[in-house]
Amino acid sequence: MEKTIRVAAVQAEPVWLDAEGTTKKTIDLIGQAAAEGAELVAFPETWIPGYPVFLWSYPVYQQMEFVARYHANSITVDGDQLRRIREAARENQISVVLGFSEKDGGSLYMAQAIIGADGEIVLHRRKLKPTHAERTLFGESDGSGIKVVETAIGRVGALNCFEHVQPLTKYAMYAQNEQIHVAGWPCLGIMGNVPALSPESIIAASQTYALEGSAFVLMATQIMSDDGALKFPDADGGPTPIYTGGGGFARIFGPHSGLISQPMEPTEEGLVYADLDLSQIALAKNTVDPAGHYARADVTRLIFDDRPQKPVIKPEEFDLQEFEDLRNEDDGIETASVFA
Repeated sequence: MEKTIRVAAVQAEPVWLDAEGTTKKTIDLIGQAAAEGAELVAFPETWIPGYPVFLWSYPVYQQMEFVARYHANSITVDGDQLRRIREAARENQISVVLGFSEKDGGSLYMAQAIIGADGEIVLHRRKLKPTHAERTLFGESDGSGIKVVETAIGRVGALNCFEHVQPLTKYAMYAQNEQIHVAGWPCLGIMGNVPALSPESIIAASQTYALEGSAFVLMATQIMSDDGALKFPDADGGPTPIYTGGGGFARIFGPHSGLISQPMEPTEEGLVYADLDLSQIALAKNTVDPAGHYARADVTRLIFDDRPQKPVIKPEEFDLQEFEDLRNEDDGIETASVFA
């Protein structure tokens, strides 16, 4: 039996639409997790400054006030809030997987950062494709964020929300021998009566990831209180109409897909913990390893492009062979005059 690794998953309410308030709460939760011996703590999707509940609540013309506040309270990778969170990770000697709304110029992205116990960012990624109404607020990413990274506690990866129902995205992660996976979810107390968005379906998606990937899965979720629901008021000042209560369903699953943490009540704030024995992964994969011995590459294969893609490429960054290939295709791409 290998040394066990103690981990924690957050189940808490952000300080809605308040980057500074949520940053302070983040640092407090990091300290709590470290005090309980955790070596890694996982936070939900867009934890800072909270999931944009207004996207699903009101017509676009009624969202403008919220959109402005959300932009103002989204954070940058090189900004003060993330710097202080990195310092908290280093001071507490704990790895942190943080979900946040990232502001880059005039665009927002649903980002995650894996921060090592030394405070360094090991991976910065963005949600590959925002889901449904999220696409009106957030930009898309590319394959460079579908990555598992080597850390002092094992091979760690992270995805946001409904990336966990994208079979090819998941398969690309499984193929990288992921050991510890962070599944960042929003508050499950909104639109909980819609079957596909229900807590039951989302828990099942996280558990399925553990089964298919033979990985430990840390499911981190936001919650929403009655007071929190009033932060997104309707025309009469009442709570957001999509509020269905609570929404906290933090869980930790083993590579055999079994639940290995003690769940809290959906309205309760806190952290769930588990002790991971990475040697269990080999036994789980011995049974089923979809990206290994259980694969049939002669029948089905995944084409995975993990190169960063940018809208503007400087000459020194450009692949001249790729440029020549584009010119030779003669498919109407008007780039030759730029690089002639």
